[in-house]
Amino acid sequence: MTDILVPTEQEGTKAVVKTWLKKVGDAVKVDDPIVELETDKVAVEVAATSAGVLSEILVADGAEVEPGTILGRITSGGAVEAAAMAMAQGVPAPKAAAPRAASTSGQLPPGIRKMLADNGLDARDVPFSGARLTREDIQAELDRRSKAPAAGITRVPHDSMRRRIAEHLSHSVAVAPHVTAMFEADFSAITAHRAGHKDTFAKDGANLTFTAYFVAACVAAMKAAPAVNGRWYDDRIDIYDDINIGIGTALGEKGLIVPVIHRAQTLSLLQIAQRLTEMTEKARTGKLSQDDVRGGTFSISNHGVSGSLLAAPIIINQPQSAILGVGKLEKRAVVRDDAIVIRPMAYVTLTIDHRVIDAFQTNAWLSKFVDTLENWPSGA
Repeated sequence: MTDILVPTEQEGTKAVVKTWLKKVGDAVKVDDPIVELETDKVAVEVAATSAGVLSEILVADGAEVEPGTILGRITSGGAVEAAAMAMAQGVPAPKAAAPRAASTSGQLPPGIRKMLADNGLDARDVPFSGARLTREDIQAELDRRSKAPAAGITRVPHDSMRRRIAEHLSHSVAVAPHVTAMFEADFSAITAHRAGHKDTFAKDGANLTFTAYFVAACVAAMKAAPAVNGRWYDDRIDIYDDINIGIGTALGEKGLIVPVIHRAQTLSLLQIAQRLTEMTEKARTGKLSQDDVRGGTFSISNHGVSGSLLAAPIIINQPQSAILGVGKLEKRAVVRDDAIVIRPMAYVTLTIDHRVIDAFQTNAWLSKFVDTLENWPSGA
């Protein structure tokens, strides 16, 4: 008999069972997808590690699980025939366990846990009337939920991704002192370069977006302030050689996901554009793997694509130490050599964890980032 386990190397500490792809009694082969899990970042299929029959489902759809949790079991060898015979004789399949409620203050009594589970509630969602969660508290919450919403209100229940995003961002604000610095960048050079090269890049399967230039400029800026590519620990700061840049990608109403361009310091502009094209397509079609969202050391939020000129602070993607924000590109009147000219401009911000990075490093990084964009060589 083989246990079906939640991967121990998943991105994030918890996941939710999204759906079982097989039912009890189904034959499975090695590498067959059996169950789909969802974290705040990516959906993951758990595959069979042995051939046989899915004999048990221990965790139901919608349950929250941690790495290493046993989700179900596969029966193989001589036991397969016994399981098949039991199914043929009408022996009922084991029922999936109901989602287990999480305790907010120690171990909950069995009766309370059962009442929560029977009603599909989580202890964290039920307001306490006293020191401990009671049956009356649960019933009051059930009564509240049973009432029809007031006119003009649409209630949208939280899905697992929205919950994880909320937890992740709240944690970041709680642990890191956020400070934001703002510069302004002239996009004339990269606009001209893009106009002259986007057709050539397209022939190599790359959509040449401004984000590709941002990634390349981030790599250059890390040389001016390496700590921006660092991480805070209680006894030290680790600064990484590899620059793994996450790109915030909107998923419409579902939130956003952050695919990572790994080892960006080794890539040409064409290679960066090719990776971005691939990652963006995978993100929007739900095909990102665990490796695609793991290991980021720095992030970019190109919030200007949705129309905002400025967003500050942009919440740092913990445990990273900084995040770049790029606002909407628009033509503005600026002064150059004592003359007023019209240039394509955008505000750029660097939000930093002040435990790791100080003002001097922040401004040095932004200065190099802007300089790289504004002096992009026409033939590079």
